[in-house]
Amino acid sequence: MKLANLAIFILLTLLTVSCAKEVKSTPTDNQIKTENKTESVTNVAAVGKSTSFQTLEHKTQGKLSVTTENGISYLQFDQSFKTDHGPDLFVILYRGNLPPKSGIKEKDYLSVAALQKINGSQRYALPKNVKLANFPSVAIWCRRFNATFGYASLPK
Repeated sequence: MKLANLAIFILLTLLTVSCAKEVKSTPTDNQIKTENKTESVTNVAAVGKSTSFQTLEHKTQGKLSVTTENGISYLQFDQSFKTDHGPDLFVILYRGNLPPKSGIKEKDYLSVAALQKINGSQRYALPKNVKLANFPSVAIWCRRFNATFGYASLPK
């Protein structure tokens, strides 16, 4: 009998919790203004000019810009960024103006990160010790086949 009462209690508790309506509060105008002011102070970003990606081995398009936020520089790909699927894709900084379609040598690039996705907006933090002046271009590079899908000159 005790087991049956316990089972009924648990069942009623689950039904009550699962049927509860989620209540979302909406901030007042004053709260929105306060949040925006705080956000604009803590996330100050300097956005430079943008350049366009160019196709090499595979169609690559979109815009690249360099942003700085809280002292950290980022490579920023805009919403129109798109490239083909490929294995082992990386974002690299290249020491020359135009990376070769294939055969990039290890001494000629610095790997920033694995490509997050093949389309859409994304950004990549740069190490603090990197001097962008030493790298005139950014490339989407397939490490497995040493093939450059596309590239963009770094904005001046």
